[in-house]
Amino acid sequence: MKTDKNSIIGFVLLGILFFLYFWVTNKQQNALLEVKKKQEDSLARIAASRMKVVDTVTAKIDSIRRDSAYRVSAAGNFTTAAQGTEQLIVVENEVMKVNFSNKGGKVHSVVLKKYLSHDGQPVVLSGSKDQLGYAVNTGNNQSTQTGELYFAANPIVKNADGSQVVRYNLQASNGESILHEYTIQPTAYMIDWNLALTGADKLLSQGQLNMVWHSVTEQHEKTAVYERQMSNICFSEGNEFDYISAKTERKFEKPVQWLSVVQQFFNTTLISKNSFTAGAVNWSRKTDSTTELATIDANLQMKLPVQNVVSVPLQLYYGPSDFNILKKQAPEMDKIVNLGRDMYSFVRPINKYIVMNVFDFFAGFVKNFGWVVLLLTLFIRLVTAPLTYSSYLSGAKMKVLRPELDTLKKKFGEDQQGFAMEQMKLFREAGVNPLGGCIPALLQIPIFFALYSFFNSNIALRGQAFLWSTDLSSYDVIARLPFTIPMGFGDHISLFTITAVLTSFLISIYNMSMTPTQDNPALKYMPYIFPFMLLFIFNRLPSALTWYYTVSNVVTLGLQFVIQNYIINHDKILANIEVKRKAPKKQSKWQEKYSQMMESQKKVQDLKERNQKKLNK
Repeated sequence: MKTDKNSIIGFVLLGILFFLYFWVTNKQQNALLEVKKKQEDSLARIAASRMKVVDTVTAKIDSIRRDSAYRVSAAGNFTTAAQGTEQLIVVENEVMKVNFSNKGGKVHSVVLKKYLSHDGQPVVLSGSKDQLGYAVNTGNNQSTQTGELYFAANPIVKNADGSQVVRYNLQASNGESILHEYTIQPTAYMIDWNLALTGADKLLSQGQLNMVWHSVTEQHEKTAVYERQMSNICFSEGNEFDYISAKTERKFEKPVQWLSVVQQFFNTTLISKNSFTAGAVNWSRKTDSTTELATIDANLQMKLPVQNVVSVPLQLYYGPSDFNILKKQAPEMDKIVNLGRDMYSFVRPINKYIVMNVFDFFAGFVKNFGWVVLLLTLFIRLVTAPLTYSSYLSGAKMKVLRPELDTLKKKFGEDQQGFAMEQMKLFREAGVNPLGGCIPALLQIPIFFALYSFFNSNIALRGQAFLWSTDLSSYDVIARLPFTIPMGFGDHISLFTITAVLTSFLISIYNMSMTPTQDNPALKYMPYIFPFMLLFIFNRLPSALTWYYTVSNVVTLGLQFVIQNYIINHDKILANIEVKRKAPKKQSKWQEKYSQMMESQKKVQDLKERNQKKLNK
């Protein structure tokens, strides 16, 4: 007992030292950064004082003139479109407000009406930093990007079905023309984009359309760090879904149906109804402290007929990564919602056919999503109840056998192999499976990974408040720390994480009271170390997940107490064990092999002990 007490005190002191170390180190680093910044500012002022004064106004005018001259030269037959003033046209439907620009005849930005960003402002996708266009020949050995040309805008056309049409066109001096036609439906996030070229055999080299897409994604969630982690590039290549997250580039070798720039809960997708024939995409996550998440550069090629007039049907999706919405847009687009991928792909069917349907069912009549998560948890526990009960029954048998196991432990002392052989014999005679109590833990693994994917990608939870959490799709915060704790903990304390860890700790204590005592310190303290590890794993996860874990743990504790004290009859179990002991036993092949292995090890151990005694004499 004294050793155990000293070990616990040691662990506590070690934890305090760790926290003090992180706090002092963080404070020192901040101080060093301040000193370094002052030095850099001082050097910058000295360098600036030594520089010659430059007429910045004159330099700026010269730069504008050079740029203007280059634009005019590159525009060739489209000289009149080389210069102009950017003007925006706003078109609204029920779910979004689309800003179109005459520069490039493109979508400038899209405001989503039903969603707010982390700062309380409406979510805006795309922007002034984004470019989407293609190269056209403007004369002999001359070409330019359509994004550099100013299109002429036509009046907005409103159709009888509620759709609206925006047209931009370019007219060249030699009769060639380019038309961008956009159609927006009343309730859709999808924009139909029809690209029509007259004189296409001259505008494009050998019928090759080279689409260039540059995009910079912006933060919309509580923390840019976590949103970056959830961001990726998705696409359909050869009519099969794929994505890149850890990698930074992908070269397409099969036809590409669509390419999507994905954030945690939103995406911007370029779709080709006739498929791009080839291309490549490069992307990189930002690592600085800005609100930018990632930079994307894509080049997509399409082979068109070499003829005078061609039409290219495209689509642009700007909207939420909502499973039910995406599955209606283009084939495989619903897989943008990460319900389980790669080594966790086995949980996707669980999410798609069970968790999602049950969640939507409860959400149909319960308005608060915190209670929806609670009902989902109770449903999961109800479905897994038969397996859970069998594990509790196994635990009850272990509890009944505990006095005999303690007697065996005293009898064999330090002879661990002898004790193991007798313990296996006792379990076999009593018909007890020592691994039966592991079923709940094993059952939690696929369920946890399924719900981790589900809660991280379920946009319905975004911005939903429950108890002290203001957003179930992100972690809750009850306190901010003046420093950042590494290993994933962060600079905050989540109360739902604390409740999940504490209830896990209580389960560990209860389970330890049901199993034989352990002399191995690693096995003895592992049940207490695991909840401590959860503290670092859970603190940055969505509060919906930590709330689920808390409810599940409370249900587990309640079930264990009720089943062990009011349902399971321990006297009857003991009587059944005595009956099984008297019945003839037949070992399974595994038990036979295990017994043989233990007997061999026991003989080897006895031989070593006899040799050691002879040497000592």
